[in-house]
Amino acid sequence: QALLREALSAGVNFIDTAHLYTGGDSERTIGAALAPFPEGPVVATKGGYSPGEGRPEVLRAQVEESLRRLRTDRIELYYLHRVDPQTPLETSLATIGEYRDQGKVREVGICEVGIEEIERARQVVPITAVQNRYNLSDRRHEQVVDYCAEQRIAFVPYFPLRGDGGSVLREIAESHRATPSQITLAWLLKRSPTMLPIPGTLSSEHLQENLAALHIELSEDEYQALA
Repeated sequence: QALLREALSAGVNFIDTAHLYTGGDSERTIGAALAPFPEGPVVATKGGYSPGEGRPEVLRAQVEESLRRLRTDRIELYYLHRVDPQTPLETSLATIGEYRDQGKVREVGICEVGIEEIERARQVVPITAVQNRYNLSDRRHEQVVDYCAEQRIAFVPYFPLRGDGGSVLREIAESHRATPSQITLAWLLKRSPTMLPIPGTLSSEHLQENLAALHIELSEDEYQALA
C-alpha cells in the first residue's frame, strides 16, 4: 500500500489490475490503499478471463465484485480480459456497456485482440484502450499498435519488459547510462503516441527506475537499431 501511495505522489496516474490477479488481493490492496480515489489517476481492471466468463451473468458478478474490492462506485477503465470462445464478443461487451450506461464504468477496453475484433467491439461500445502482449521480442501486434495510434486508442502493452534486445540494447543502455529496461520503455514510448506501458513495480527503487525512463530520448538511429 505504501508503494502505491508513493507511485501516485511521484506522478503515476495509471494503475492496472484484474479481477483474477492474486485471487482478488490485488484489487483489495488497491482499494485499501487508495479509496476514496483521488481525481486524476486511473485504476483499470478486467474481467472475463477464462472460457465461459464472458457470459453476461458471470461478467456482471465480476464487475460488482471488483467495485466492492476497489471500494469505489465507478471503475474508470474496465477491460474484457479475453474474448470468450463460448460467448459472442458483442454479448460480452454489451454487458460491460450496461455498466457504462449506469455510470459504474467510465471507459471500456479489450485485451488480446486483432483489428477485426476491435472494429467489431467498437460497433457495440466505444473502445478507449487495447491491452495486448507486446515488447521488443514479441511484435505480433504491430498492426494493432498502428491502428490504435490512427484511431487515438490507447495501446497498453503487457509484459513490456520481456524479451532480450541483445548486445544492441546493452550498448544503447550504456551510452545513456541507463538500464536495458529503461531503454526498452523509452523505445516503447517512442514507438507510438498512444503507447501506455504497464511495467510491474515491486519496490521503490524499481518505481524510480521506471519513471526515469520518461526522460530518455532515443535518437532515430537508436530507435531503428532496436526496431
